Amino acid sequence: MKKSIRIAAGQGFWGDRFDAPIDQIRRGPVDYLVMDYLAEVTMSIMQKQKMRDPKQGYARDIISLMKEILPDLVKNNVKVITNAGGVNPLACRNALFEIAQRLGIKGLKIGIVYGDDIIPQIAHFIASGITLNHMESGEPLQKVRERLYSANIYFGARPVVEALQKEAQIIITGRVTDTGLTLAPMIYEFGWSEQDYNQLAAGIVAGHIIECGAQVSGGNFLAGWKEVPDMAHIGFPIIEAYPSGEFVVTKHDQTGGMVDLRTVKEQLLYELGNPKEYITPDVVADFTSIQLRLEGKDRVRVSGVHGRKPTPFFKVSISYADGWISLGKLTYAWPDALEKAKKADEIIRQRIKDLKLKFDEIHTEFLGINACHGPLSHPVSEPNEVVLQIGVRGSNLIHIEQFSREMIPLVLCGPPTVTGFGSGRSRPKEVVAFWPALIPKEAVKAVVDVQ
Repeated sequence: MKKSIRIAAGQGFWGDRFDAPIDQIRRGPVDYLVMDYLAEVTMSIMQKQKMRDPKQGYARDIISLMKEILPDLVKNNVKVITNAGGVNPLACRNALFEIAQRLGIKGLKIGIVYGDDIIPQIAHFIASGITLNHMESGEPLQKVRERLYSANIYFGARPVVEALQKEAQIIITGRVTDTGLTLAPMIYEFGWSEQDYNQLAAGIVAGHIIECGAQVSGGNFLAGWKEVPDMAHIGFPIIEAYPSGEFVVTKHDQTGGMVDLRTVKEQLLYELGNPKEYITPDVVADFTSIQLRLEGKDRVRVSGVHGRKPTPFFKVSISYADGWISLGKLTYAWPDALEKAKKADEIIRQRIKDLKLKFDEIHTEFLGINACHGPLSHPVSEPNEVVLQIGVRGSNLIHIEQFSREMIPLVLCGPPTVTGFGSGRSRPKEVVAFWPALIPKEAVKAVVDVQ
């Protein structure tokens, strides 16, 4: 058993900084590189890509990245764990093998974890009484079944551990939890059992802390963002993990950003519901038990984490088509910028009424005035300019398209000193909605394949 391992975060989302994982590999020693590419909406995007081309459906960014760092990974024996496989881990692995061949790298073992895509099994589940009810409304999935794009199980760390046990150096998964990517190497290296709830919970907390990349090392940091040094070269976080379950949050020396008690506390609160019940497939973690201690510059030690037995369910992330949306923008300049924008909104709403256009929702924002805080926004004095943004959502595409043609005429048919004509008309876009559900763990099984 190793005395400690270093797990580096390389991506917080699909589209994060390309050079972040490169820096993590080359600026200091690490044992593992974990990269999170997936969000709920990402799965539906990838599913559409795969429908158009069977060789697509994964995060293509990882191919360009591996061209750059694969020799470093092999040389330094760094293992990579990532959910970049999206809805097509097999195609992603095939593309990576092609890269390895071009680089002359032999003997590379790549594992894939799949089985999370349950779209083909939906009819079977419903027939067997697994109705996949909406977790909040209780409605059965049958209500939107004909409009489904994707349905994916959130697997935990165990399938990834199995791939590590089969000596995979790179592991490409589908929908594995963000936290599971980080927990898996701890289980593998330290031999934690399924009943080591406190250690497992600590691994989950570690994964939660680094799942958003630089958000814990000074990025998107509200409490002291002006203090963050060299944000243009911000260093991504690293977990120094120990067999006891304690770990240190840090980053490479000579990189920008910072890690302190405040950055860690802010990230701990990210997307947090009940702090005593942070539910994952592997364990239920109690965030109120977490103890933090500043150990030195850019070093925060985390200890005392408690956990308990996991639930008998997996969460299912389901996406479906839910109508159309169109957004229009126009900018009004001083004087009376806000008053002009409000008048333009009034005109558009009257036009919608006159044309008998029906929408599920009409929403207006005055950017620069209330776009972030809505009705809680403070009154402002005379602004230099205001951007009027109006959006509509509905199931009638013809009505949505009619609305999209109503903004531009305001240039000559509405208040003066208007600009931004190029963004006045927005083509209708399909709305992809999220349907969270639960499924008994015994109903599905992850598949692990290492070659």
